Amino acid sequence: MIAVAVAAVCCSLYLLYGGVIGSEFLPHLDEGSIWAFGTAAPSIGPAEGTRVMDRARIIFASFPEVKQVISRVGRPDDGKDPAGFDSTEYFVDLKPKEQWRPAFHEDKDELIAAMDRRLEKIPGVLWHFTQPIADEMEEAETGVKTPLAVKIYGDDLKILEEKGAEVVRAMRPLRGIDDLGMLRVTGQPNLNLTVDRDAAARFQINVADVQDAIQTAVGGNAVSEVLQGEQRYDLVARYLPRYRDTQEGIEKIRLLSPSSERVSLAQLCTIRMADGASTLYREANRRYIPVLYSVRGRDLGSTVEEAIYKVTQQVHLPPGYTFEWAGEYESQKRSEARLMIIVPLTIFFIFLIIYGAFGSAKWACLHLVNVAVARVGGLLALYVTGTYFSVSSGVGFLALFGASVQTGLIMVDYINQLRARGYSIENAAIEGAVRRLRPIMMTMLVATLGLLPAALSHAIGSDSQRPFAIVIVGGLIVDLIMSTFLLPTFYVWWARPTDRLPSPE
Repeated sequence: MIAVAVAAVCCSLYLLYGGVIGSEFLPHLDEGSIWAFGTAAPSIGPAEGTRVMDRARIIFASFPEVKQVISRVGRPDDGKDPAGFDSTEYFVDLKPKEQWRPAFHEDKDELIAAMDRRLEKIPGVLWHFTQPIADEMEEAETGVKTPLAVKIYGDDLKILEEKGAEVVRAMRPLRGIDDLGMLRVTGQPNLNLTVDRDAAARFQINVADVQDAIQTAVGGNAVSEVLQGEQRYDLVARYLPRYRDTQEGIEKIRLLSPSSERVSLAQLCTIRMADGASTLYREANRRYIPVLYSVRGRDLGSTVEEAIYKVTQQVHLPPGYTFEWAGEYESQKRSEARLMIIVPLTIFFIFLIIYGAFGSAKWACLHLVNVAVARVGGLLALYVTGTYFSVSSGVGFLALFGASVQTGLIMVDYINQLRARGYSIENAAIEGAVRRLRPIMMTMLVATLGLLPAALSHAIGSDSQRPFAIVIVGGLIVDLIMSTFLLPTFYVWWARPTDRLPSPE
């Protein structure tokens, strides 16, 4: 019996951790729509952003599966999500899957992949796909608009971008990685003015005077206040646009030296155009750059673990720089750690309850064998249906443990009663298996038939409950065979004439 239990546990571990059954955090709930967003170069203007948005909207609407497309460029009207003209978002409402073309076989991932291939014809835009409700959850989880991200923390923006590009190159060949790209933090043209202190000293001009002249000419300084009733407004003076909108105009800004000589900024500063930071991402008071990606056509767990291995081998960070694999994978690891605590505790409490019912550790261990074999049935059901192990299926296993213990109690208690009436061990096991078949089968069929529609459903909203139902249905079917044939056999091997039995009824 111990060998059977060990074999059942080993089989479960192989199915779960041997790459046979994939893993994910939660099943992706199909909302019947797509939320897509494209990220262009940070320096893009409103006219080009609108042109990209219009072109992408036409591509989305060209798919017969699409009912309507609503798009936006820049930030939303409520202002809660700051974004530049390089950010475009699209709500793509889909028709019912029965109206889709046979080429997609009602597979949303295939439809998204086809849209992605068409959108790649728009140069310089990074595309990502999710769903409207999921987008809010993913952004709260990762801090960026994607379900998965690699965050590279550090101080120097150039080093961050270099390492981000190396991460992209390492992950690009991996199967299952989609929508891969890096959100650049530089690319905004900046006019940098570096004060030449020696030149300023020759003209007897302080650095603060240079800074004040630039602020007044370009940004403006308040010179007075305007009162309108109880309201106060600063009266700001600055140069006319034609004298401050170009590099040449800024270079000609004049300062008056103590010797009454008019000195231009070009004489006091080194002026050059360079790329600066367009967006700064911070978390826990540290700068980071996000590498965005999603997983399609493969399970989340094995894909991200392979990506972690490749990135660790190929990308070497300087001291003070770190990686963080954020998003669904991080949540999955947290949930797995909790399940590693909850499942053993559940089995321990089951053991205590059975021990209290029979007053014997022997029968409690026999029931745990039943629980172990039922787990194999649930994993086999996941494998046959191509369903990944997730939090939903993990909760299903906890419910399955309770159902398998109930059937074991029905069988073992009745066999013990038969032995108390004078039956031999073998005859009691055979008689118990025959007479308890109907009650056990009725118990199993009630739960199995009740959850079978949920296990077979593929309608909108069924994704979260389907793994839970599949585990219970598959586990109960195997548990029925276990309780009818294997459990009485294990009982005969395990029982001894000296066992303490209940009083005969």
